[in-house]
Amino acid sequence: MPRMIYDYTKKILEKVSFDSKLFMKELKKAVKNLLPYEMEHLKKWLLFFTDEKPELKQCLYIVND
Repeated sequence: MPRMIYDYTKKILEKVSFDSKLFMKELKKAVKNLLPYEMEHLKKWLLFFTDEKPELKQCLYIVND
């Protein structure tokens, strides 16, 4: 059974994407809670999601560390 935390994380990140500081805070939480394979999926999703939101691109360093 897949962990629902990944879907929940994506939903939260979408909802807070209006504020880059809040987005960064939630992204840091996600890094702590997700499993390694879920992080890989999240990285791919973030690249797609931030394509239209350049103000959030600066937050990607969190998942690339």
